[in-house]
Amino acid sequence: MTATRSIDTVLATLPLIPPIWILLELVKNESEIKPDRPEAWTVESQLLAYVAVAVVGFLLTNNLVPNIKTYTLRKGLSGKDLGKKGTPCEDLDVPEALGIVPGAIFLICLIFCLVGYATSNPSKLLDCNSALLSICFMLFLGFTDDVLDWPWRYKLLLPSVATLPLLCCYKGSTSIVVPIQLRALLMQEGALTSFGRFLCCIITVDENANGAIINLGFLYLVYMGLLAVFCTNAINIYAGINGLEAGQSYVIGCAVLLHNMLEIRSHSASTENHLFSAMLMLSFVGVTMGLLRHNWFPALVFVGDTYCYFAGMTFAVVGILGHFSKTLLLFFIPQILNFLWSTPQLFKFVPCPRHRLPRMNVDTGCLEPSTFRCKGTQFRWLKFLNPGATEVANMTLINVCLQIFGPMKERTLCVVLLAFQVLCCGIGLFIRYYVAQFFFDK
Repeated sequence: MTATRSIDTVLATLPLIPPIWILLELVKNESEIKPDRPEAWTVESQLLAYVAVAVVGFLLTNNLVPNIKTYTLRKGLSGKDLGKKGTPCEDLDVPEALGIVPGAIFLICLIFCLVGYATSNPSKLLDCNSALLSICFMLFLGFTDDVLDWPWRYKLLLPSVATLPLLCCYKGSTSIVVPIQLRALLMQEGALTSFGRFLCCIITVDENANGAIINLGFLYLVYMGLLAVFCTNAINIYAGINGLEAGQSYVIGCAVLLHNMLEIRSHSASTENHLFSAMLMLSFVGVTMGLLRHNWFPALVFVGDTYCYFAGMTFAVVGILGHFSKTLLLFFIPQILNFLWSTPQLFKFVPCPRHRLPRMNVDTGCLEPSTFRCKGTQFRWLKFLNPGATEVANMTLINVCLQIFGPMKERTLCVVLLAFQVLCCGIGLFIRYYVAQFFFDK
């Protein structure tokens, strides 16, 4: 077990190495170029300060989770690990809603970070306060959901309300760049096409840019509101095994941080926005690492909806206020796939059990796809391998993984899914920095 833990610790540090490497490279280059520069509060020094705060956040989360879990157990906030049915751990009470610990510590870390950030970037103070308000609201909603078990209609509505502070203070562009290959659909020979004129009834096509830019206006704000709803719920439904919720959030956080570091290193026009995002992501990654140590297999605590909503809103905040919401979606490829495949069950076109997580095979000790019962003539489009079957696997990416690769131990399954997350985030960065140049102007 000790050797396995050591391997897991090494694996956990791998996604964090690239952004930290670039950060150290930035600090080294800055010290070599201007060793005697009198200004102390440079971008590099701010990043180092945020790293220090993130380390403190990790240590506090790591040490407080074991203490706080006794209080949640005392108040009955606990549950059974359904993935351990038939094992000696089946009847153990596992503390729930421990996502409140990293969430609260993150807010404290962020408040301390804002002291320095607001001094150097006073124009972003409104963004900072709206970010705090939205994340705090979702943390509260998640904790009350763990206690009161809100219906799904509230889970879809309230994240939209939580984004209002972000949208109200959003000062960025509401325009998007049209891919080069599609611009001929909007304008030809300096004039709008029929399709372009039709679109102008809803949105604004920039004729001065020859159809390269369209202004979505209010629709862009609607898109950002839906982004927040998606981020919070996408992590929540892509869950069910030890370490997956915190693990996927950690990997996405590292990918966002790497994107921020690359933009800061290139001295892009949006450096200030990416510095803001890096400030949030460093603290987020720190507290998530502290939680992941206790939520990893075998889980000593459950993160609950508290953490899922907190993590989702944090990503939505950096995507919206950092002005890279479209790039953010590239890091959510597994979550998008899981949502699309789950849609028939989520909207009740297909029977949807309360719990769709894999089931334990007591004889082998491995997880197998969970199923729902149906008639042999029903849902044949889901039974292409066995048309007469009376059981169909629940429609989640976790079950798809088990169907493709066969039964697995819970830890192995989580490692495979997180490796897929790392791969998809890598593909997202490749699309952003290499493939995009074939579709958009430099």
